[in-house]
Amino acid sequence: MKHFYTLFLLFTISLSFSQRKYSQSYFSNPMDIPLVVAGTFGELRSNHFHSGIDLKTQQKEGVPILAPANGYIYRIKVAQYGFGKVLYVKHPSGFTTVFAHLQKFAPRIQKYVKDIQYKKKSYYTGNLFPEEEKFPVKKGEIIGYSGDTGSSGGPHLHYEIRDSKTDKIINPLHFGLAVKDTRNPIIEKLMVFPLDTNARVNNSNQKSTIPIKKINEGKYIAERIKANGSIGLGVVTFDRQDEAMNRNGIYSLEMHVNGELVYYHDLETFSFAESKYINLLIDFEHYGKFKKKFQKTHKVSKNKLSLYKNLINDGKLIIEPLASYNVEIIAKDFEGNASKLRIPIKGVSKNELEVKKDTTEYKITAVNFNKFQKENVTIAFPKNSFYHDCYLNFDVNDGIAKIHEPTIPLDKRFTLTFDTSHLNTKEKQQVYIANVTKKKYPKYVSTKKKENKVYTNQKTLGSYTLKLDSISPKINLVNFADQQWITKNKTLKVKIKDEESGIKDFRGSIDNEWVLMEYNHKKGILTYDFSDKKLVGSKHIFKIVVSDNVGNTETISTTFYRKP
Repeated sequence: MKHFYTLFLLFTISLSFSQRKYSQSYFSNPMDIPLVVAGTFGELRSNHFHSGIDLKTQQKEGVPILAPANGYIYRIKVAQYGFGKVLYVKHPSGFTTVFAHLQKFAPRIQKYVKDIQYKKKSYYTGNLFPEEEKFPVKKGEIIGYSGDTGSSGGPHLHYEIRDSKTDKIINPLHFGLAVKDTRNPIIEKLMVFPLDTNARVNNSNQKSTIPIKKINEGKYIAERIKANGSIGLGVVTFDRQDEAMNRNGIYSLEMHVNGELVYYHDLETFSFAESKYINLLIDFEHYGKFKKKFQKTHKVSKNKLSLYKNLINDGKLIIEPLASYNVEIIAKDFEGNASKLRIPIKGVSKNELEVKKDTTEYKITAVNFNKFQKENVTIAFPKNSFYHDCYLNFDVNDGIAKIHEPTIPLDKRFTLTFDTSHLNTKEKQQVYIANVTKKKYPKYVSTKKKENKVYTNQKTLGSYTLKLDSISPKINLVNFADQQWITKNKTLKVKIKDEESGIKDFRGSIDNEWVLMEYNHKKGILTYDFSDKKLVGSKHIFKIVVSDNVGNTETISTTFYRKP
C-alpha cells in the first residue's frame, strides 16, 4: 500500500507540473470570439492523432485570425487537401503556431502569395519560406481569416503549437486557452483481449465486448469477467465540452488494479513521426470492421508511442486461478473531469479449447520482403511493412484483387501492380486503379503507368480493381452566361465535376492570359476575383480547361463584357 501511495503522489505531482510548465499568458487567443472546441488535441483520427485543436468559428468563414504573440511568418502554403491555406508563425520563445484551413491571408501576405501564384501559374504554391524580416507580426495583429479550405469538414480554425527545435506538437490547452468544460467523459464500451493462446476470457480465447452500465454521473460498472492468464482491456470513450455536442477525444486514460496504477497515457505532446502508432493503441481490426475505436489500456509490441507513463507489465494483467481483481479504468478530459469504470475480474482455472490456426498460403514474415502474384495482379510488401507475422487472404475474382481486409495496420506502403498487356492503346490511356473496398463508392487511387502495367503504392489493405475512364470532366458556368455584361460581378465562377477518376488539373485564362482560379474541391467551384487584375477594354474571352486523372480534358471558351 505504501508503494501505491508513493506512485500516486509522484503521478499527481507529475501531472500537475506538466500543466504548469507552460506559460499561461504568453499566447493570447487566436480569435476574438468565445472559444468552442470542435476537435481536441490528440483525438483519434484515421491513421493519426489530431495534431491541434479545432476551434469553431460560429458556423461562418472570415473570422479574423490574430497572432497570439510577437514573431514572424516563416512558412506559408496553399494546397487543395490537407491544411488548405495555412500559416506558420515562429515566436522568440521557441514555439511555432500553426493556423490551417484559412479562407485568405491578411492583405500584405495575400498579395505576396498571389504574386507567386501568378508567377508559377498555379493555384498550389508548395511550401513558401519568406525571409524572416518579410512578415514580422505583433501580438493581436490580424494575419488571416478563418475558412474551410483543404480537408476540412466545415468552417473552423485548426490551431497548433509546436516546439520550434524538435517540431513536436504540444496541446494548446496547456498554454492557458480558456474552454468551458464541466462535463465528465463518457465510457461507452469495454473489450477484453486474451493476449496469448493460453489465456481465457469467459471460457473463450477470443476477444469479446463486456456489457457495462452507468451507475450515476461519471461512474460505470462492468459485468464480472471470468479469466485466466494474460489479458488486456480496452474502452471506447469520448468527451464533450459544455457548449458543443461534438464527440471529442479525452485527455488521459489510466488503469488501476487492486488500487495500484498499472497504466497511464495522456495527450500532452507527441511527434509527427510517432502518430502512425495510433493503429497499435487502438484495436485496429475492430476499427476496420466496425469503425469503433477501442483504446487499449495495455501497450503492445512495436508500439513506439511516447505517451505512456508509469506502466507496470505494459498494462497487461496476469490473472491467476481463484484470485479476485478489482480493476478501474479512468478517463479524464483536460480540465480533470473524470469517469470511472469498475471491472470485477475473477480468476478461474483454464478450460481446454481447440485453438484454430488462422492460416492461408500467403504467409507474411514481417522482417522479410514479401511478394505474391495471382493472375494479373502482384502485391509486394517491403521489409517491416507489418508489425507482426500473419497470414493474408489474397484472391482475384472478376478483375477485383482482394488483398485481405483493412483490418491489419501497415507501417509502410505496399506496391500493387496490375498487368495491362490485354488492353489496347486507348484503354491503356484510360485505365486507372480504384479502391472498391466500399463497393458503392469506387475511389481513384494514385496510379502510375508503364508500357504493360499500372501500379500504385498504398497503405491500406482491401479490394482494388482496374477501371476505364473515357468521360471528360463537366464544366458549368455559375454566376454569368456567354455574351453577358457582368460589370457588377466581383467574381467569375464555374463549377467543375468528374464522375470517374476525378479532377487532376485546371487552367483558366482571360484574353489568353493565365488567371488564378481559387478551387473549392468540396463544392467543385472555381472562382476568379476581378480585383486580381485590371482588364483592358470591355470585351473579354474567358477560357477554362479541365483535365481528369487519366488525361481526358474539357474546354469551355466564353465571351463576357465588363466596363473598364
